[in-house]
Amino acid sequence: MRFPRHARIFKGQLDAAPFAGVFFLVLIFITFNSQLVFTPGVRVELPQAEGLPGTANPTISVVVDRSGQFYFENQIIAEPELKQRLLAAAEKTRNSGAQLTLVVLADTLTPNAVLFQLGELAREAGIKELLQATRPGTPPAPRKAPLQ
Repeated sequence: MRFPRHARIFKGQLDAAPFAGVFFLVLIFITFNSQLVFTPGVRVELPQAEGLPGTANPTISVVVDRSGQFYFENQIIAEPELKQRLLAAAEKTRNSGAQLTLVVLADTLTPNAVLFQLGELAREAGIKELLQATRPGTPPAPRKAPLQ
């Protein structure tokens, strides 16, 4: 069965208005991207550092925001409840023959007293290793090869 062909090759000038409209829509979406998409979680700005050691032990994470509020497993948690959860996690890993490491994700503006308080909670729970999470520094600029 043959179908009639009505397609013709376009030989005129393209209208710029549709392209400009699409361009401005894309521009609006890109500029307001952070406001259009809700990112769950707590906004924490980690301090910057390079070359810090990690750990091979099992880890558990606690987030501390700039106001000193603790977050555990993406939930706001009070200090007594956090201590109980850390005790339970440390006991569970101790039974499996490993040592638990607490990774603290603290905002750069978190008071030091809150971090010391969290370290004391971890020590009371039986966690002996505490690491503070950092974000990597900016990579060095590539060096140009000498001209020969």
